[in-house]
Amino acid sequence: MCELLNVSRSGFYDWVERPPSKREKKHQRLLKEIKRIHKKHPVWGVDPIWAEVKETIPCSRGTVYRLMKKNNIKSKRKAKWKATTNSKHSLPVAPNLLEQNFHVEDPNTVWVGDITYNWTGEGWLYTAIVKDLCTKDVVGYAMSDRITKELVIKAMNMAIKRERPRAGLIFHSDMGAQYCSHDFRDLLVNNQIRQSMSRKFL
Repeated sequence: MCELLNVSRSGFYDWVERPPSKREKKHQRLLKEIKRIHKKHPVWGVDPIWAEVKETIPCSRGTVYRLMKKNNIKSKRKAKWKATTNSKHSLPVAPNLLEQNFHVEDPNTVWVGDITYNWTGEGWLYTAIVKDLCTKDVVGYAMSDRITKELVIKAMNMAIKRERPRAGLIFHSDMGAQYCSHDFRDLLVNNQIRQSMSRKFL
């Protein structure tokens, strides 16, 4: 191998037996700390790991990036898509009162509801919103780490308390189990709100 590399045998063994340099020792410490943080926070990328590492070991972002790349340390990303609608249920569904007519001239005559989601450092966060189809304002919302009927009930309760709509208001949503639940439908009936749902796409 020495002949192949065109170096002397003594020079090769000097290199093998040479103690690690200060830089190498620092990089070993950095790598150990990077692995510790990555194990604790597997979804973290370069920047948050660097921010925590430099609290104990002064270093540049580039050094952390190179060590992570060299040692194949990557953030474990969660799926960007999350299902929020479960239409496969035996609960009763409401008719489609809007029939794709989303033009509304008066406030508090038609509300629409939906559930969105975002990935956070602590997991998925779900947000149920109630929106006035005329003004495009969000009149009610609620957030939770679970996608349940209580989530949409809280959002609707906020909207009712804030807007105090007159009898006959239409609330339109998808056919998700949360909106079809008995408790949510009872809430609408008790407040004289008519329920409307989109049909399934075939």
